[in-house]
Amino acid sequence: MSDPLAQTETIRAESEFLREIRQALARVLVGQEAMVDGLLIGLLADGHVLLEGLPGLAKTLAVSSLARVCGGEFRRLQFTPDLLPADLVGTQVYNPKDGEWSVKEGPLFANFVLADEINRAPAKVQSALLEAMQERQVTLAGETRKLPRPFLVLATQNPVEQEGTYPLPEAQVDRFLLKIVIGYPGRDDEIEIVRRMARLDPLPELPVVANPEQILRARKAVDQVYLDDKILGYIVDLVFATREPGRVGLGELAPLILYGASPRASIALTRCAKARAFLDGRGYVTPQDVKSVGNPVLRHRVLVSYEAEAENIDSAEILRRLFDHVPVP
Repeated sequence: MSDPLAQTETIRAESEFLREIRQALARVLVGQEAMVDGLLIGLLADGHVLLEGLPGLAKTLAVSSLARVCGGEFRRLQFTPDLLPADLVGTQVYNPKDGEWSVKEGPLFANFVLADEINRAPAKVQSALLEAMQERQVTLAGETRKLPRPFLVLATQNPVEQEGTYPLPEAQVDRFLLKIVIGYPGRDDEIEIVRRMARLDPLPELPVVANPEQILRARKAVDQVYLDDKILGYIVDLVFATREPGRVGLGELAPLILYGASPRASIALTRCAKARAFLDGRGYVTPQDVKSVGNPVLRHRVLVSYEAEAENIDSAEILRRLFDHVPVP
C-alpha cells in the first residue's frame, strides 16, 4: 500500500469533479448540505439511498437534480397503491402482426431510478426491487438481465405516520446503504427558498458536469482510500455494540434493542467512511469519518423494542449513547 499522505494528492485530483456537482446543485437547493453529502456518499460507495421527510422538503428535487448533473439515464417511478411489479421490471408484449412475443424493459433499466414515495406501494411491489437493488439484475421473461452501471435507487418516503403509507419490509430497508432523515430548514434558508421558488419562472436548467464513466472511476479510487486496522476494529466494535451493548458498559440498553445491526452494516460503514474521506479529498479514513456516517448507515438497521417505544427512545438516541461509549482509536 502506498503512503496514505501521498495517496491524498491522487484522491484530491480524482474528487475534483464533486466540487462541480455541489456547485451545480447549489443552484436549485438551499441548505440541506447533509442531504447532498449523503447522496454523494451513496453514489461513491455504490449504495442505494432512502430519504425520509415530510412533504415539501425538496427530496424529489434533490434526487432529480443529482441525476441531471451526473449524466446517465434517469427514470422516475411514482409509487402508488395500485402499482404492479411489472410496472418496475417490465413485461412481455405480444405483437399480433408477426405473432411474436417481445420483452419491454421497465423503468428500472436506468442509471438513476427515483422511487418517489416508495412507502405508498404495497409490499409485493417494494419486494420487486430487492433483486435489482442487491444483485444489480432483474429476472424478466425467464431471463436474467443485467442493469446498467452505475445503477442507483434513490427512494423518498414520508414518515409512516402519514395517511396511506406502508412500512417497508425489513429485508428491503437493509438494502439501503443510507437512510437520511430530512428536517425543516432554518429561517434564513427558508427566506432564500421562498425568494427562489415563489416566482413563476422555471428553475434554471442544470448543467451536466459529470458522466457515468467518471463515477465508476471515482468508485475505484474510493476503494484505494487507506483504512487502518485500528479504524476497522472501531467499526466492528460499533456494530457489535448494537448487538451486545453490555460490551461497552451499556447493559441498560439491551432491553431497548430488538435487533442489532448485521455484518452488512459493518461493510456499509466501511464503504461510507471511505467515501466520506474521498469526498473531503483525503486518502485515509479517520474516526470522525466513521462517526459522521454512523447515524445514516445504522439508524435503519437497529430496531428498537416496544419498551424503547414506550419510553420514546428511538434508534438515533441509542446510537448516540453507543458512539459516546465505544472507545475511539
